[in-house]
Amino acid sequence: MDKNMLDQLQISDRLLRFMFHCSLRMYNSLVQRCFSDCVDTFKHKSLQKQEETCVRRCAEKLLKHSMRVGMRFAELNQGAATQD
Repeated sequence: MDKNMLDQLQISDRLLRFMFHCSLRMYNSLVQRCFSDCVDTFKHKSLQKQEETCVRRCAEKLLKHSMRVGMRFAELNQGAATQD
């Protein structure tokens, strides 16, 4: 294996690790935000119906936002690549 191919594999590995780390960070922040916005009490061992609905809506909203931001970045990157 030549040095260039080894470098490409290392870069690919770092990129995959970075993307995984970002995904975990996004998931953790989503859970933290939706939980603190929607869960008020700990009287029951499971979520109440209104809490469950709130968490579901919150998560859907944040995931849609994240997907939209990702699509926008992809558009910007594609536009920048065509300008080069």
